[in-house]
Parts: sequence; structure tokens; C-alpha cells
Amino acid sequence: MTSEELLQRVRKIEIKTHGLSRNIFAGEYHSQFKGRGMSFSEVREYQPGDDVRSIDWNVTARMNRPYIKVYEEERELTVMLLVDVSGSRNFGTQSQMKRDTIAEVAATLAFSTIENNDKVGVIFFSDQVEKFIPPKKGKSHVLHIIRELLSFEPEHHGTDINAALQYLTNAQKRRCTAFIISDLMDVQFNNVQSTKDRGVSPIVIASRKHDLSAIQIYDRRDAEMPDVGLLKVKDPETGARVWADTSIKSVRDAYAKAWREQQEALEEMYNKTGMNHVSMRTDEDYVKVLMRLFRH
Repeated sequence: MTSEELLQRVRKIEIKTHGLSRNIFAGEYHSQFKGRGMSFSEVREYQPGDDVRSIDWNVTARMNRPYIKVYEEERELTVMLLVDVSGSRNFGTQSQMKRDTIAEVAATLAFSTIENNDKVGVIFFSDQVEKFIPPKKGKSHVLHIIRELLSFEPEHHGTDINAALQYLTNAQKRRCTAFIISDLMDVQFNNVQSTKDRGVSPIVIASRKHDLSAIQIYDRRDAEMPDVGLLKVKDPETGARVWADTSIKSVRDAYAKAWREQQEALEEMYNKTGMNHVSMRTDEDYVKVLMRLFRH
């Protein structure tokens, strides 16, 4: 892609997603995500009716009379976008590839964030963290993010969402709102079991610390295989190739079953962690899906 083509694509996606965020999402974003946390403000002397759970025992001991901690609602929010740049995003059989929908959804969320004077940052991940853009405010920062969304090419092609979540937990000390934007084709991501050797799963830790949502973006052919005869398919993450006779119903049924089992595993993980989540196809109207997520 030439620099001129990139600028044209940046401008096109800016016009589309900025308008959506300003005209459609701003109200929903503001009502749902503003003021989600509390930050320490001051200590003051205890008054009858105050919550005893707010007593600051260290100050109380020094002053010999009870003092409480006073908190105020946080008005500034930090939004982190965890964007999947693995090989499987380079797939699409409908109106566009998964990577295009991922870029538009991420850009819309980024513009929604700055419309409310909040900070937004991005973690690009494959089977490792490929790039980290620290959270900042401003339109120029969002345009930089969009350019990266459209042009960034990872060094690796696999997927490890837990690695991205672990990085988020370490990099973002304060509570934030985080969106995982991916096709979620990562078996380990579904595994929330804790073991003595492995410890607590990164998804469990991240969902406890942050306000975490998953946005699954998939192609129609991820879920069902068409009857088109003998077909040579390639795994975009491992490079493995195999012939499949799609005219055989049992082959198509097995393919569809594998997809359903993956979705069921994701649902189980959502239930255990309490994560908000939505799923959208590349040929669906993502505006309606994102509105549903905000309202949920």
C-alpha cells in the first residue's frame, strides 16, 4: 500500500467512524462508561451516619478520633483496545475481510472515547504483544491509531489473547475499560481454570481488575462450509494446508460442529468471568451490535 493509498483509506475510515461516534454512540458511551470508578479525594473527621467501612484507621490512630476516607467519582476514563493482528484476520468471503471490520470497530470506539475527552490506547497482539500505543487524548492521536490499524503488519501470525491480557494487567495499573477486538480463535482464551502450576488465568485477573468486554468479529464461512466440491484450505496462522471434499455432508457438519463447540466454550467463559460480549459477522451492521453492547 502506497502512502497516498494509506492516506485515502485513513480519510475514508475517519469520515465514516467519526460520524458514527459523534452522532450515534456519544450518548450511549457517556451514559454507560463515564464515572465508572472512584478515586481517593481526602480524609475528614467522622460524622454520624457515615459508613464505618470508610474509616481510615491509620489517621484515626494518629488523631485519636475517627476519620474517614472520602472518594469522588472518576470523570476521566482510560479505554484500551486490544486488537487482534494474527493471521486469521486476513480472511473474508463477504463484503470485506475481518481485518477491515476490526479496524472500523476499533476506530469507532477510539473516536467515541475522545469525543468524551477520555484517553485511548491500543495493544496490537498476535501470539505475542506486537505493538503498544500508550493512551492519550486528541484527534491526532486517534488518526495515528487508525493509520496503524490499516497498515500495521505483525512479525508473528499465531494468536495468544492471554498474553495481551497479561500485558494489559501489567501496563495499566489503574482500572480501565478494555475491549478485546478479535475473531477469538484461541482455545486457551476459553480456559479459565486455575491450577497450582499455572496459577490464575490471565482472563480472570484482567476481568477482576478492569471493565472488560469482548467483541468477536467473524466471517460467515468461519461458521459454515459451503458445498463447492474439492477445496484446498490453508490455516493462515500455522501455514498448514489440507484438501477437503466439501461435497460430503459429514465434512461440512463436522466443520459446523467445531464452530458451535468453540462458541459454547466462549459462552461458558463469559459466564464464569462476567465479561460483556457481542458477536458480529463481517457482513452485519456493526452499529447495531455496538449499540447493543453499550446498552448491555
